[in-house]
Amino acid sequence: MKYILLIAFVLLLTSKITYAFSGEKHHYPGIFIGATTADSETEFSYGLEYEYKFSKLWGAGFVFEKTDDAHHGAGVDITLAAIYLHPWKELRIGAGFGQEKIGSYTDDEHHFHKGHKEDLVRASLSYDFHIGGFGVAPTIAVDFIDGETTTIIGIAFIKAF
Repeated sequence: MKYILLIAFVLLLTSKITYAFSGEKHHYPGIFIGATTADSETEFSYGLEYEYKFSKLWGAGFVFEKTDDAHHGAGVDITLAAIYLHPWKELRIGAGFGQEKIGSYTDDEHHFHKGHKEDLVRASLSYDFHIGGFGVAPTIAVDFIDGETTTIIGIAFIKAF
């Protein structure tokens, strides 16, 4: 599945719709800070995101996110590719696919748990407010991982060019 998304992303980048609009900005890198809630525990999260807008309506990009204290302090890294729809003003609806990587840890009973990776699907929603030359985007996302649900709430600071 991840190879299909990668191929689709490359095809979109090289297609003619990439150049469909000339006065708009195409690159939207951002820094994310927020909180991740899983299994009734909430931990601080931070990360990087990037979107390339093909048109006023569509974009694609990637997200890298860390939650250092999740899973008994083992930490969780999220890496995913996403497509974005901009249906109204600065509203952004996203759908992504990627992996969650959990580090190794020892639990309260002193059992060692080796780190592992799991596939995830993410649905996200954000709205970009412009302040000077920057965007401030309150964001909510839900990750679906192996039958579990994780909620991410935060804010992204974006500088388009």
